[in-house]
Amino acid sequence: MATMNKFCAAPGAALAAILMAMPVLGHHSIALQYDMTREITISGRIVEMEWRNPHSWLSVEVEGEAGRPEMWRVEFGGANSLYRRGWRRDDLPLGAEVTIHGLPSRDGSRQIEGDEVTLADGRSLFSGSGPNQ
Repeated sequence: MATMNKFCAAPGAALAAILMAMPVLGHHSIALQYDMTREITISGRIVEMEWRNPHSWLSVEVEGEAGRPEMWRVEFGGANSLYRRGWRRDDLPLGAEVTIHGLPSRDGSRQIEGDEVTLADGRSLFSGSGPNQ
């Protein structure tokens, strides 16, 4: 009977180890997706803020070079991390004008790894996820 318990326990332990490691597989370095050698600043109007874990997302409508609106997505750390740094939901209402500083996407898409958001009243919110944080 002891042999049977070992036979059943080994696959169960292996399955548990695989399931516990799965969240780690989804985590990535910002250097893979964002250009750590350049910085970018955009200004626009908040369209949406997604308070999520492990990453929060801010959607901002920015006036493009041709004068047409362009949608930019800004990635931050998780909602819990932002909250601990002093961010609050009412800091980023829909329609508010903001200026965002961060790292541009390597693929040229309209996506940024945001490290600082400056609000219309002059306050700054730091995400703590940039290269110098």
